[in-house]
Amino acid sequence: MRRLLVAGNWKMNGSAESAEQLLKGIAAQMDDRCDMAVFPPFPYLTQVRSLLKDTAIQVGAQNVAAEEQGAYTGEVSATMLSDIGCSMALVGHSERRTLYGETNDIVLQKTRQLLANNLTAVVCIGETLEERKAGREEAVAAEQLALLIEQLSESDWDSIILAYEPVWAIGTGETATPEQAQAIHAFIRSQLQKVSAAVAEKTRILYGGSVKAANAAELFAQPDIDGGLVGGASLDANEFTGICQA
Repeated sequence: MRRLLVAGNWKMNGSAESAEQLLKGIAAQMDDRCDMAVFPPFPYLTQVRSLLKDTAIQVGAQNVAAEEQGAYTGEVSATMLSDIGCSMALVGHSERRTLYGETNDIVLQKTRQLLANNLTAVVCIGETLEERKAGREEAVAAEQLALLIEQLSESDWDSIILAYEPVWAIGTGETATPEQAQAIHAFIRSQLQKVSAAVAEKTRILYGGSVKAANAAELFAQPDIDGGLVGGASLDANEFTGICQA
């Protein structure tokens, strides 16, 4: 049985003070019926890790370098993330793909860096509004998964979580209907059969796209949706814990 995960991506928001207040609010309302994780901006990772040291909430980074070390000014390696106590990182978020030109090959390289350092890779995939209107959502998902499926070993998938995020539903207030979300999650799981039936069964697939406490229960009730990658709502303790309680 796959355990639900609710992960909060803070994006480029917050301060040291607001992070502390947010985490106090979340810790006070923790729900142990699901796994929880937060992904703060890089400058606050150590602070957040310290604040959450006595909880089961995992701490992850929003990005990671595709290289191990060296002359890559401004980059942060998987080794560094491991060193400060992170347990996971996002890879291939749609904003990284669209704003910074991250390709499927770069996503594969970053995933490999995380796996080599015993970190969980939360790999994001999803289509744009234009691709959805053209009926290409399954083709896009298959393309974004192809290198991971071809190049990674079955054991690698023990440390991979997928997050389906329709780009048209991120920060827009629009949400895929539970039926739309379930359909693409089921397709993604069918693609994982190419690795193995076991990988298809055990890999958690999160939904990301304007998840709120009000719609979380209906989304999470779908058989192939294993939790949420939450954006704006993760900056509100009551809303984030409300999603967890859903």
